[in-house]
Amino acid sequence: MNTVSGFSKFTKIQKIDFLAENYFNDPNSIRDLIQSFWHSDEKSQMTFDEFSENTITNFFFPYGVVPNLLLNNKSYCVPMVIEESSVVAAAANASNYWAKRGGVRAEILSFEKIGQIHFIYKESRQSLFDFFERVKPEILREVAPLADNMQKRGGGILEMSLKDLSGLEEGLFQIFMTFDTQDAMGANFINSILEMAGRLFKEKSQKEGISIEIIMGILSNYTPKCLVKASLSCKISELEDPKLGMSGLDFAKRFEWAVKISKADVYRATTHNKGIMNGIDSVILATGNDFRAVEACAHAYAARSGRYQGLTEIALTNDTFNYSLEIPLSLGTVGGLTSLHPLAKLSLTMLGNPNAKELMRICAAIGLLQNFSAIRSLVTSGIQKGHMKMHLLNILNHMGATDEERELAKEYFKTRIISFKAVSEFLSSRRILQ
Repeated sequence: MNTVSGFSKFTKIQKIDFLAENYFNDPNSIRDLIQSFWHSDEKSQMTFDEFSENTITNFFFPYGVVPNLLLNNKSYCVPMVIEESSVVAAAANASNYWAKRGGVRAEILSFEKIGQIHFIYKESRQSLFDFFERVKPEILREVAPLADNMQKRGGGILEMSLKDLSGLEEGLFQIFMTFDTQDAMGANFINSILEMAGRLFKEKSQKEGISIEIIMGILSNYTPKCLVKASLSCKISELEDPKLGMSGLDFAKRFEWAVKISKADVYRATTHNKGIMNGIDSVILATGNDFRAVEACAHAYAARSGRYQGLTEIALTNDTFNYSLEIPLSLGTVGGLTSLHPLAKLSLTMLGNPNAKELMRICAAIGLLQNFSAIRSLVTSGIQKGHMKMHLLNILNHMGATDEERELAKEYFKTRIISFKAVSEFLSSRRILQ
């Protein structure tokens, strides 16, 4: 077993040498491969290196765009970073489709973030609540300097309360705080205030002989009151499309059934919501936001009733197709990678330098469109037709197809089922004939 001490203190070259010589059979080719992905500009590469720890190179993902997103009567070109075949194409198709039907509507329903100070206390509950109410104004006054800049931008601390969770775990209590972080995601701001508030609460409790043990203070990535709603609506007759092989009403009813299934069946719900997040995560990555936090929050919100369900809602009323997505999104357009990553800055500029609320609306719109496109395929032609069309290029690249072979294969498989075996046989037959 290869072990190493002080690896984080190695230079980047020393780290690469260690990896190449201890984990690969051809160290020189591995060094060349790793370094081939470095940025040509040394200053830019240094910026990328400093985003994380033990960085040795860059890992590329495709950066695509979706033009023609019509959102609240405004047109956007939306950047998406994702490697999955067909996602950008599906979002682009749905954007074009709905731009002809009035586009997407989106609104912010609520806008607050959450932080918690968890602590243990095993004495009189009433005494604790009395003490908390007495020292709460003092704590808020003493942490106020940390919130000065945020308050100047219109945000800050919204509320501070005490919660008794001893029914879940003996002696468990928490100070529950809500925040408005404006255009910042706000993690550092919230955590700094929580840690200081926790120290102050501990110090004041000790002075009065109250025994508490602070366990931790940290923001929550579950933000059910940082909520956006996106919606699509048109007359059912406007869904008529000869290529669907069914009437607009039949399509709408099949679509409705697909959504109902996502509400009833956790297996389908998971994939249903994954399709939504295909779109949302792609925009979040492109703008330098934290897709992991958003993913965790979205799935927790999907289970808020106690049962995991699809996140979208559908209503077919008065000959109208209404489809919507309500989802919590905690995003930022200032600070962190949004300011440091050159492509994140480019993405935000492309979007017209939106504030956090506008970025929430854009992400929700893309998530809903992506989901609409997926369900439309599922209830009509099937998902594989479009997916495998995009996947064909990956198979051809894997097999080292020439430009001529790629064009011939795309034409050949327009009307045939695409599989790894079928593409392999097609290329083999072409190459034998040559």
